Amino acid sequence: MPGAPVSPPSEASESSEASEASESADSAEGSEASGAAGGSGRGGIAALSLPYQVVAAVSLAVVGVLACVHLAMVFLHVAPSNTLTKQHGKAVDDWVFPEFEQNWKLFAPNPLQQNIAVHVRAQVVGADGARRTTGWIDLSADDAEAIRGNPLPSHVNQNELRRGWDFYVNSHTDDNRPNGLRGRLSELYIRRIAMLRLEEHRFGGKIERIQLRSATQGVQAPAWSDEKTDTRPYYRVLPWWTVTAADLPIGVSGGRTEAAK
Repeated sequence: MPGAPVSPPSEASESSEASEASESADSAEGSEASGAAGGSGRGGIAALSLPYQVVAAVSLAVVGVLACVHLAMVFLHVAPSNTLTKQHGKAVDDWVFPEFEQNWKLFAPNPLQQNIAVHVRAQVVGADGARRTTGWIDLSADDAEAIRGNPLPSHVNQNELRRGWDFYVNSHTDDNRPNGLRGRLSELYIRRIAMLRLEEHRFGGKIERIQLRSATQGVQAPAWSDEKTDTRPYYRVLPWWTVTAADLPIGVSGGRTEAAK
C-alpha cells in the first residue's frame, strides 16, 4: 500500500545468500584441487622431469637392443649351420661361451646315459733324482665334491674339465691322432687343465710327465625298468706327455723352482 513502511531483509534471505557464496567458493577450490591432482596423477616415465625421461628412455632402448642381440646370438648358436653362422661363427661363440652355453642333449631322442670321469696320474722326480708314478687321481670326482651342496657352484667346476675332454675327444681319432687343426690346441688345453688341478697336490718333487684317461660307465637302470645296462667302466688311456713350460698356467709350478722352469 502507498505509504506503507518498507520492512528490512529477513535473516532467512541473508542466510541463503551466504550459503550460496560458500558453495561457490568450495566448488572453485574443488576444481583447482582436482586439476592439481589430475596433473600430479601421471605415473611411470611421464611423471619424471624431461632429463630423467630422456635417461629412462635411452636405458630402456639399450636393454631392448641387448635383449634382441642376445636372443639372436643364442638362436644362431643352436640353429643348424647356415650362411650367417659360417661367416660369424666366432663372434657367436665368443658371445655364448662360457656363460650362456646351450646343451640340448637333455632333450635328444637318446639322452646321455653314461658317466664319464677324467683321471690323471703323474711321474714325479724327487730331490734325490728318484722317479715314481702316482696313482690315478679322479679329477671329475674332485669337481663333483666341489659342486655337491654348493648353491652357487663355480662354472669352472661344472664345465672346464668336461668341455676340455670333449674338445680333445672330438678333435682326435680313436687311436689319439689329431683329426684336424684343432687337435694340437686341444692337447695343450687338457694338459694345462690337468697341471692346474695337480697343483693342489703335493708330490714332493717335480712333475716330469702326466698321463690322462677317461672312465666311461653306463648309468644303472631304475629298479622298475626291465632294461639291462652294462655298468662296467671302460677306459680310454692317452699316451704319456712330457710336461713343458707351455703346460704350466700362470701361478702353477708343477713342483718346479723358478730356476728349473
